[in-house]
Amino acid sequence: MSFSLGLNCNEDYDIGAMMKKPNIKFFIFLEVILLLFLCITNIYQYYVRKSSINGVDALSINEESEQDSETNKKDYITWVDFNVSSKALKAAYTLDIETYGKPLHLSWIELLAYLGTKYGGDFSKYKEKDLTELSETLLSQEATMQSLTEDMKYYDYYLEAYGAVLGGFVGEYEIQVPISSESKDTDPATEPDSDSESDSETESETISKVWEKRYGLKAYSPIAKGYSYSDYDDFGSSRSYGYKRQHLGHDMMGLVGTPIVAIESGYVEAIGWNQYGGWRLGIRSFDKKRYYYYAHLRQNFPYHKSLKEGGIVQAGDVIGYMGHTGYSTTENVNNIDETHLHWGLQLIFDESQKEGINEIWVDCYQLTRFLSQNRSETVKNPETKDYNRIYQFKDPAAEAAAGS
Repeated sequence: MSFSLGLNCNEDYDIGAMMKKPNIKFFIFLEVILLLFLCITNIYQYYVRKSSINGVDALSINEESEQDSETNKKDYITWVDFNVSSKALKAAYTLDIETYGKPLHLSWIELLAYLGTKYGGDFSKYKEKDLTELSETLLSQEATMQSLTEDMKYYDYYLEAYGAVLGGFVGEYEIQVPISSESKDTDPATEPDSDSESDSETESETISKVWEKRYGLKAYSPIAKGYSYSDYDDFGSSRSYGYKRQHLGHDMMGLVGTPIVAIESGYVEAIGWNQYGGWRLGIRSFDKKRYYYYAHLRQNFPYHKSLKEGGIVQAGDVIGYMGHTGYSTTENVNNIDETHLHWGLQLIFDESQKEGINEIWVDCYQLTRFLSQNRSETVKNPETKDYNRIYQFKDPAAEAAAGS
């Protein structure tokens, strides 16, 4: 039998001949074979050990990678499509108010979150009987909200999302009311609008008032009581000034100088000129989850004189006046064709969402309709030319913020 070693030698070896007649070449050949075997064995053992070590390292790296991924993973809500109808808002709110102070208090946010989960967020499916059946089940103690939602995968999402939108709307507060036999049952903010606003601050001061503690709607329509406006759902419509974009707010058309009031109590976070919004104002809720944006305020007299960046405002306070400023890099210019208030509501679950491509703005049309039941009555101060609310208001959240 003959074969070629195929390494560095080119000679063929006859093993049979070499067995009969050993020579030095044969021993060299065996030595080479042995050395090759030892080399291959050592190399094999080296890679086995390295493979084992690398296996542990790879697992460790993968675990670290997964941990980093979990750390970097956004554990906050990144999008909210809020389309709860004003009808559903009012019905859930009524149940909340009616059960306040009772053995079982129904939270309007929890009720709406349940329905939102049931409808997949689409409130065009809303039926009053769904809410009625839910409330009856809870009040009869046949089930709890926890037991009803334990198998609802997205309930927690809707609860957090709707809580972010509505969290500052309902609660305890104090408000001045006129002294009368009906004062216990009448809220000046929810009485039918009069045909005209009060004539002067002096006149309003002659009204006898008393403070009352209440629980209910403590968020206001942005348009003061007694002033007319028109609106429609224009969220998402196209805008082209500067660049093509969507309209991320709600427009309320009215007259120049109409008093604009704070929807919710909060901090003045932004005040001044913006080429898109003109004279604009940004108010941040105390829990920092909501940013209210008021734009196109009046030329020459956009804001209430008391406002300053970082200052605290109470819901229902006059903050500015309707106008049509904006669409200009030059300050104090009226380049908007129609007089209106643009107000927007931005949700902030993480501070990285405050500015940039991750901003969350919600449709405010249904909220505007819901808030129309609560409008702040105002009066003009002839000396300062500012308008002020007639019935003062105390929001515990604002008092806590002022004391902190």
